[in-house]
Amino acid sequence: MTKLTYAALALAATLSAKDSDFNGRWNIDVKNEARSRAWWLEVEGAGGKAPKGKFVGAPGGDMDTIPALTVDGGELRFEFSRAYKVGAKELWSQTRRGVYLAKLQNGKLQGTFSLDGHVVYQFTGTRAPVIRDRDDASWKLGKPIELFNGRDLSAWTPMVAGQPLGWAVENGIAKNVAGANNLVSKENFWNFELHAEYKLGPKTNGGIGLRGRYEVQILEDFGQKQDTHSHGALYSRYAPLVNASKPVGEWQTLDVRLVGRWVTVTLNGQKTVDRREIEGLTAIAGNGDEANAGPFIVQGDHGAVEFRKFTVTPLVR
Repeated sequence: MTKLTYAALALAATLSAKDSDFNGRWNIDVKNEARSRAWWLEVEGAGGKAPKGKFVGAPGGDMDTIPALTVDGGELRFEFSRAYKVGAKELWSQTRRGVYLAKLQNGKLQGTFSLDGHVVYQFTGTRAPVIRDRDDASWKLGKPIELFNGRDLSAWTPMVAGQPLGWAVENGIAKNVAGANNLVSKENFWNFELHAEYKLGPKTNGGIGLRGRYEVQILEDFGQKQDTHSHGALYSRYAPLVNASKPVGEWQTLDVRLVGRWVTVTLNGQKTVDRREIEGLTAIAGNGDEANAGPFIVQGDHGAVEFRKFTVTPLVR
């Protein structure tokens, strides 16, 4: 088949897409993004008079309501004007115009992200899969797996290749230094219960990524009002039911149960998220392959954190 024929088929696939075909939830893999992060997009009302959407991706970690979204002539377009941590560091504090454009080709979003008129990333969006597992009585505890043995970090790899790990193990405790690499477990998991024990330094902001896609927030916020960025939150999606944080320097426990998209979070013995369905990726996501198992991520790049326990118990039938 000639290159001309391939091009004609691609054009036909694009032209045959209806504006309403953009509706739904999309997991977006970004080509050459420095930290291999995935984005998430939800589109509603495309093909009508007032399409709208929500977005998780560059430049930050929130689930943002898109201020203005259009779908016209088979092209999706939205933009944000804000500070983007992309490109030269001296530009990070400046407000810049970020534009996202995408077309549908063979059922996938093919698009670009541009800053001030210059293409920064190309991306591909795939429809979020249907996950049928439910958190019911059919799940049984498997054999616990210790991802931290108290001696070394042999069960983990650095998230960003070529950068120092920034973690050390002393007296049975894993400790980071400021700006450390994030840890990624070598083993992948699907449904599970997690038990973690850790201590936070002053103003520490971190998190634990479930399947490498959904972040449970870790934050030094004792006594503060809770929101979707608080300790024990499902980051940017569900605020904790209570502030269950302990003061700086005290050991804290986090227990998480994840079945399919259903998550329960218990911080220091108090439920902060109670069997809520996860809509989609959070900013910690390293890939958008939601239908398959994924690793744990432990953030170490924000503030001082110490771990002494990280036990994962798979859930089986």
